[in-house]
Amino acid sequence: MRPSLLTHAVRLASLVAIAAPASVFAGGFSLNEQSASAMGVANAGAAANPENASTVLFNPAGMSQLKGTNLSFGASVLDIDAKAKNGSMSATDQLGGEVNGTNGGDIADPAVLPNLYMTHEVNDSIDVGFGIHAPYGLAADYENDFEGRYFADKTELTAISFSPSISVNNGQGLSMGLGVNIMYAEGRLSKFQDIRGSLYQQGVANAMQKAGVNDPSLLPSGTLGQVKAGASAAADGYEQAYGTPYADIEGDDIAVNFRVGFLYEMTERTQFGLTAQTGTEFDLDGDIKITNFPAPDGQGGLAPTTLTEDVTVPLAIPESITFGAKHQATDTVTLLAGATYSRWSRFEELDINSKNGGRVSTATGRTGDDPITHITEKWKNTWQFNIGSIWQATPEWAFKAGYAWDESPVDQYVTARIPSEDRHWLTLGTQWKDAQSGWAVDAAVGTLIFADDAEVYDREYDHNAPETPVGAASYKGKYELSAWSASIQVSKAF
Repeated sequence: MRPSLLTHAVRLASLVAIAAPASVFAGGFSLNEQSASAMGVANAGAAANPENASTVLFNPAGMSQLKGTNLSFGASVLDIDAKAKNGSMSATDQLGGEVNGTNGGDIADPAVLPNLYMTHEVNDSIDVGFGIHAPYGLAADYENDFEGRYFADKTELTAISFSPSISVNNGQGLSMGLGVNIMYAEGRLSKFQDIRGSLYQQGVANAMQKAGVNDPSLLPSGTLGQVKAGASAAADGYEQAYGTPYADIEGDDIAVNFRVGFLYEMTERTQFGLTAQTGTEFDLDGDIKITNFPAPDGQGGLAPTTLTEDVTVPLAIPESITFGAKHQATDTVTLLAGATYSRWSRFEELDINSKNGGRVSTATGRTGDDPITHITEKWKNTWQFNIGSIWQATPEWAFKAGYAWDESPVDQYVTARIPSEDRHWLTLGTQWKDAQSGWAVDAAVGTLIFADDAEVYDREYDHNAPETPVGAASYKGKYELSAWSASIQVSKAF
């Protein structure tokens, strides 16, 4: 191995740690753009087509078909356009009042996703390898005057996986591989905090105390309406004077899951691959900070303060199973197909849980084991289907095309944080390969066409009744979604 080449490749892959994450709002928060060679055929048959060292990710059993030492590294760029359609939005605050604002602008910036894979043939039966890549990611950022700002502002998830792998083969066309994904993830959730509900509740409590009753229904007629109007006016005045309170949650964690793969060479022209990945759960450990939160100033008014508290945010990663098929139809044409089933139903809720209690719990009225904030997700299990082909035009040049249908796991509870819809993925790719030197370069481009506008309907739900809306706060909007991606990859066989 040439030390200088490996050094440059490792430096490139280390950029995964600082590359901006992105998701094109289908397939959950999984990222498909992990290899230019596979992207050229929309990942079709990737479990059965070990072209280079990226098989560490797609099917570790495929390492058995690579000779010597192999290195692949590259990067993908995603450019996503996601914005609420003007005229489609409506929002209410916690007291049912109208919230005004803009569509929040384009919520997703372009992102870069580097990757690196390496395999080594130990002997005729055993191969080892490792990969560094970003399997999951999400990034959305609204403008500050977004109409749904009480439900979402920034949403970020970056996951980096270090994936050592091993494969064995029986010398008769059957191989088995095992990979370990050691994943580091960091996430951020933020939004503007609506204080009208808490001011109203405090106003009702004060009115009950003054009237000497223990039930709001016993208050004099018209009292609740007056308290509501006063709370709304107080919130408006506070926001004008000090700015809107802002909640920001950050955390990180390490989690591990496993991937097992099988590859069977039925004939010289046809082979099949199968991979299965276990589920796991991150428990993002960090803190919540609420700035500009109103607190009594000792003179009968309110003044801003900052509240902090240690929290955890559980995040489920689904099990999945992928089937792939490869068939060389002619000496120059190869056909590929695949399917992936993912158990996204593990992701039922997005909760911010207090670790030990604190000022945020007190201010928000959290009791018992209830989370500080609860978001109902109730995602569903999904399928992805892929087909593709490779035309070997000359010994050096190959041309690729692929199509994938990617089902969105977001069903009934489509939120402003993840406006999602089913999508069609169309890709084109090319490969230059010099068999004598072992060098190969892949390039691919893709476009994503969404089946329909994403229809967001955000409400607040109680943790103990996750399917029943509580309160009057809401946000509705239709989102236009589109994206394109490009990828390049350099491979070397030693």
